[in-house]
Amino acid sequence: MLEEIANLEKQALTTIADAGDEQSLEEARVQFFGRRSRLRQILSGIGKLPGDQRRSVGQAAGAAQKAIESALAVRQQALAAAAEAGDAIDVTLPGRRRRAGAPHPLTQIIDDLVSVLAGMGFSVADGPEVEDEYHNFDALNTPADHPVRDLHDTFYLRDGRLLRTHTSTVQIRVMESQPPPVRVISHGRTYRRDTVDATHHMVFHQIEGLYVDRGVSLGDLKSTLNALGRRLMGERTNIRLRPHFFPFTEPSVEYDFSCSLCGGTGSLADGSGCRVCKGTGWIEIGGAGMVDPNVFAAVGYDPEEYTGFAFGLGIERIAMICHGIDDIRLFLDSDLRFTRQF
Repeated sequence: MLEEIANLEKQALTTIADAGDEQSLEEARVQFFGRRSRLRQILSGIGKLPGDQRRSVGQAAGAAQKAIESALAVRQQALAAAAEAGDAIDVTLPGRRRRAGAPHPLTQIIDDLVSVLAGMGFSVADGPEVEDEYHNFDALNTPADHPVRDLHDTFYLRDGRLLRTHTSTVQIRVMESQPPPVRVISHGRTYRRDTVDATHHMVFHQIEGLYVDRGVSLGDLKSTLNALGRRLMGERTNIRLRPHFFPFTEPSVEYDFSCSLCGGTGSLADGSGCRVCKGTGWIEIGGAGMVDPNVFAAVGYDPEEYTGFAFGLGIERIAMICHGIDDIRLFLDSDLRFTRQF
C-alpha cells in the first residue's frame, strides 16, 4: 500500500503541474483528491488495517495529502496570474507605435542660423554659462559704474560669479585665445532679471557673430546681415540699420528685417494692418556694430591694425516671428501639446 500511495502522489503532482487552465486543474483535484478518489479511500480505511500497518500507512497518506493540497494551491495562483496578464494584454490589438521625436522649435532655429552662418565661413565657439564680471562686463567696455549694467541685471552666485547676460562673453574668450583673423558665432542660454511676460523671460537664447580682420567695414556687416535675413526669412527680405548705442561697439546699430508676412507694406491683402510688424513694415531683429577699440585693447589686439564687427539676435524672437507664436513663455513650459506642432 505504501508503494501505491507514492505512485498516486507522483501521478497527482505531474497531472496538476500539466493543468493548463482552471477546468483541467479542477478535474485533477477531483481525480486525486475528491470524495471518491483512491487517496480518500485509503485514508478512510486506515482504521481497518492491521495494527502494525496503521502508523506507516497513515503517515504516508497524510504526507501525500499535504503535497497534493500544496500543489493545487500553487497551480491555482499561477493560473490566476496568467489570466490577469492575459486580460491586460490583448494580443489581437495592433502594436503601439512610438511617437517620432523632433527637435525643439528653438533648436530648429539655432540649427538653421548655424547652417546659414557656417556657409559664410563662421565657425561655432562655446563658452560657460556661469561667468565672471570681467568677461561679462569689463572686457566688453562696461565698467562697474556704467548705466548699461542696470539693463543687464542678472543672477549672482555667492562666490561673485554670475549667469551670463549675453553670449558676447564667448567672443572675448575666443579673442583671448587666438590672434586675428577671427570669424566665429556663439549661441546658448543667457539670463537677465527681467519680469516674465508674453515677450520677456529671465532665461532666453542668443546667437552672436564676430568677424575681426584687416579692413573689415560696416559695409561687410550690412552685407552679412542682408544675406542672413534673405536665407532665413526669404529672398525678398530687406534690411534697415538704425543708429543705437552699445558699449562694446562703435558705431552701433539696431537692424530690422522687412516683414515677411506683409512684404514690408505694413498691411495685408484685406486692408487690415499687419499683426507681425504692427503696420510698420519692419521687424526689429537685433543689435550690431563695429567692435569698439577698447574691446580690442582688453584682449591684446591692435585697434590700429584690425577692425571687426559683431552682431547678435534673440533666438526666441526669430522663432516667434517664423511660427507666429505670441507668448515667449511657451518655449520653456515643456508642454508637449505645444512642441509637437513643430
